[in-house]
Amino acid sequence: MTDSSHKSPEVENDGDFRVHVFSSSSELLEKLHEKWSSVEKQPYPAMYSSIYGGIILDPAMMVIPIDDHMVHRGHGVFDTAIVLDGYLYELDVHLDRFLRSASKAKISSPFSRSSLRSILIQLTAVSKCKSGTLRFWLSAGPGDFLLSSTGCPTSAFYAVVIHHDFSQCKEGVKVITSKIPMKAPLFATVKNVNYLPNVLSVMEAEEKGAFSSVWVDEAGYIAEGPNVNVAFITQDKELVMPSFENILLGCTAKRLLELAPKLVDEGLLKGVATKSLTMAQGKDAAEMMYVGSTLPLLPIIEWDDQPIGNARVGELTMLLSDLLWDDMVAGPDTQRIPVPYV
Repeated sequence: MTDSSHKSPEVENDGDFRVHVFSSSSELLEKLHEKWSSVEKQPYPAMYSSIYGGIILDPAMMVIPIDDHMVHRGHGVFDTAIVLDGYLYELDVHLDRFLRSASKAKISSPFSRSSLRSILIQLTAVSKCKSGTLRFWLSAGPGDFLLSSTGCPTSAFYAVVIHHDFSQCKEGVKVITSKIPMKAPLFATVKNVNYLPNVLSVMEAEEKGAFSSVWVDEAGYIAEGPNVNVAFITQDKELVMPSFENILLGCTAKRLLELAPKLVDEGLLKGVATKSLTMAQGKDAAEMMYVGSTLPLLPIIEWDDQPIGNARVGELTMLLSDLLWDDMVAGPDTQRIPVPYV
């Protein structure tokens, strides 16, 4: 072996490039550990894999098979729950939507609902994470590289806990109308892993100096954001969200619709509704916001370089944000599950 075999892969001539061959699994594992050795804080404290049949604490082993149909065909669904102050927020609501998505995607779970729930709670407990996200996937499973999943012996369930420090969003952001075609209703209403349109719409916004984007359908009605719902306070002080027939019903959006009537009872809002909104009606709103699990509510102060209301974060927006935040921090037992940390 010559000295050139130890050179960096960044060589002048392609002919000089030599691909390293790992001679053993231990050598490969050592290389993977090198990657994580320089990380100050492990962002992924624990993962579950039905392929391994247990919880993984070593980040170097938090992998999925390359022939998993979720990887090369996008045949998979997912969902996300929040871990806050040692509680899992709205786990059951997210799990129910997860299983509805799986049914529409024709993926059967290798476990019962109660077993999935138990796995997720145990995973969070072992992770010792008190603030973060719990993300979980159901795929058609590994087996081959064909389109059909008939060659996959069984579906696969994966989950990972991710450290994240949450705080209320109090600063307003700018958005644009996305020119990336939105998903057809069949795919928009299933929380699946095919997120290329979502990714491109966010990149499109960032390239224009905006935070994110808003989809408007072919009929001119407001739909949703790339991974969030949108909501408006009209000039008449009504909370309005676009109808959910052709877009994903967000768990946090659903919860906001349940909590918002409190402000109606206090005389601060005149009503709460879901209905079709044109882009012109949205831009004429007094206040606008994103609604999503990891926000849970983010004020929007400008859309396509046009100010929303007075271009400042609205009072009703923050009151709604307070309702959601209080629900996350100290809501009813039906919403918050205590994690039995070990």
